Amino acid sequence: MDFALIALFVAAALASLFMAWVIGAGSSGATPFAPAVGANAIATMRAAFLVGIFGFAGAVIQGGSISEAVGSGLIGGVSLPIAGVILVLVLGAGLMAIGILTGYPIATAFTVTGAVIGVGLALGGTPVWVKYQQIAAVWVLTPFVGGGVAFVIASLLPRETVPERYSIPILVALVGAVLVNIQFSFLGVGTTPGTISGVIRRGLAMEGVGSVTGITAIVSLVLAGLTWFDIRHDRASGLRHVLLSLGALVAFSAGGSQVGLAVGPLLPLLDEVGMVPTSVVLVGGGLGMLIGSWTGAPRMIKSLAQDYSSLGPRRSISALVPSFLIAQLAVLLGVPVSFNEIVVSAIIGSGAAVGGRAAIDARKILMTVGAWAGSFALSFSLAYLAGMILV
Repeated sequence: MDFALIALFVAAALASLFMAWVIGAGSSGATPFAPAVGANAIATMRAAFLVGIFGFAGAVIQGGSISEAVGSGLIGGVSLPIAGVILVLVLGAGLMAIGILTGYPIATAFTVTGAVIGVGLALGGTPVWVKYQQIAAVWVLTPFVGGGVAFVIASLLPRETVPERYSIPILVALVGAVLVNIQFSFLGVGTTPGTISGVIRRGLAMEGVGSVTGITAIVSLVLAGLTWFDIRHDRASGLRHVLLSLGALVAFSAGGSQVGLAVGPLLPLLDEVGMVPTSVVLVGGGLGMLIGSWTGAPRMIKSLAQDYSSLGPRRSISALVPSFLIAQLAVLLGVPVSFNEIVVSAIIGSGAAVGGRAAIDARKILMTVGAWAGSFALSFSLAYLAGMILV
């Protein structure tokens, strides 16, 4: 047994745990429930508690896809040595910590992706252009798609011609249709992931595309009916229930997406150590994010909820629906995505639909966009230089 190798792996694991804490305290811990806090649907500390729980569940259940992409899909020809992994995680976590201290949301996906690519190229790796094009497309389109969908939803909800007892259940049905068809690690046959609709199909011995469509339609209609009854009975309470449910789903999606940014660089090292399964690494990353959400997220939650726009429940729902859909698309594609970018863009879109320019702090938005772009450029540059000198 190579004790020096194990010691270095432990050091890398501690760096990964610190990165997971920073992610939980920042992007994944702050953004999912920030709209709900802005709408006064839940208190800040309770939101931080819930986002930690759901984020941990998402990390364990859906974290494998992004982890593999970050660990082995960004650089070709080389595997990062342990020293390179430590360098990536320390640089990424350091930039994220700066964002938390200053109150500006640094994009985790940008910093970690830039650091992995920078170190990998410094060590002689080759660029994976197809993956870069996929990542760039998601990053560039996210503000327009997320903000645009949120703008449309927020524009429709207040209209008298679109009563909320119908419009909100339709949105819930859409989310439910996606939910029953996303993959969970424990629902498949053997070690393969599976879907809720797949479990129902196996239980009823149904086959074919038609069975998937039918199950999806039935589940969506049931969820829509329950939502319609809830809103009809008490509109304010019904909207709050929908808002908190969406926050939980976004928090779950954040855990599944963001944990890969913390533990992904560790995965190539597991073959060298030969002692730790991937599931244990995902659990460790999920626990780090949970602790980060409980201890560090309230500051960022307040920043997002109060500084970007004054959110009501309808605008918050408008922001969370596209956030959930984009997050799950990123998990499906295996693309590291920034939850700051997703939710902030949706908040801006929903705010612009109702309050126009007056509801948006333009200076804050410009500084945030600058922080996103600057975090990638800075992390890439620092990682490349440090990789050339230190690794």
